[in-house]
Amino acid sequence: MRSRTLLALTAATTMAFVSPTAPAQAQPAAPLAHTVDPRPSNEVLATQLKDLARRSHGRIEVRGIGDTNEGRPVWAARLGHGPVRIQYVTQQHGNEPLGTPAAVEFLRTVGVPNTFWHRWLLSRITLDVVVRANPDGHQRNWRYNYDPDADPEYGEKGKGYDINRYHDPAVAPEDNPATEAAHIQRAYAGFRPHIAMDFHMQGRYLDDDGREITASLMWPTHPDVTPAAVDAAKQVTVVAQQTIDHLAGGNVSQYPGGDYQGIARNAYGLLGSASVLLELSAIDDEQSQIRAAYLVMLTVAQTAADGSVTRIDPARADAIPPRGAPVGAESVEAAD
Repeated sequence: MRSRTLLALTAATTMAFVSPTAPAQAQPAAPLAHTVDPRPSNEVLATQLKDLARRSHGRIEVRGIGDTNEGRPVWAARLGHGPVRIQYVTQQHGNEPLGTPAAVEFLRTVGVPNTFWHRWLLSRITLDVVVRANPDGHQRNWRYNYDPDADPEYGEKGKGYDINRYHDPAVAPEDNPATEAAHIQRAYAGFRPHIAMDFHMQGRYLDDDGREITASLMWPTHPDVTPAAVDAAKQVTVVAQQTIDHLAGGNVSQYPGGDYQGIARNAYGLLGSASVLLELSAIDDEQSQIRAAYLVMLTVAQTAADGSVTRIDPARADAIPPRGAPVGAESVEAAD
């Protein structure tokens, strides 16, 4: 049943991104029908990942890529052996949790079964997933890592660093004051992904028609990112946008992020990856948001595996509408 569901998903996804608009009837039966814990503890997350490694019979390799300042491991999971390399990173900001359970469910779906579809997919791509980049921030339900000695340019004195400001390619990991950002830098350098996606959360916003935005996307905007890398990121952006709008029933906007080179979206674009930011809105239905991120992970992997992402017109990303007005003052947050 699961393999038939996945095949239905991928067929519907192909319709979604190849055609200018995807018909509503192209939506498959929901492949993530069970309720997912939106905020698993660090201990539960470690157990989940180790269980997936065991159940996958070695197809999922779980490893620590480094420890936090409080000694918690930052976990990454790798699977596949294909030539196209994809890296997903979740929860750089500790109080933006929903990409993490989506990644666990994605790993479960792609790595545990061993059908023809799974063997085909993993022969064409290699995936590396940093699952909860900021365990200390998650523990405290705040944006930053934990560093009481911090007096940062980006972050808060006495609390910690905003990890997603410390990916500057000009700063070596050993010189990086944000511990977890340095871990991601090393993981990136050792993997050199063609596609890099960073999963965050934002407040609540409306579009110009008054409909609520459920997610926002953006590609690298630093002026020194090559046109080829920008176009590749826009192609991935279109896949994500079509997935959310047409498979997850959402409403996507462009994200108004900055061009600072320390933001992962820009830093890894400067290094040549198709680097994309996904911001899930903090709407009440967290399960639908987890499902949306999960579907994006699946469809980006699928379209990278079959090469169809490279046939998308990058200009379609420019047609994604801008994000509109915030819903309440609490929705105005720092970019990326």
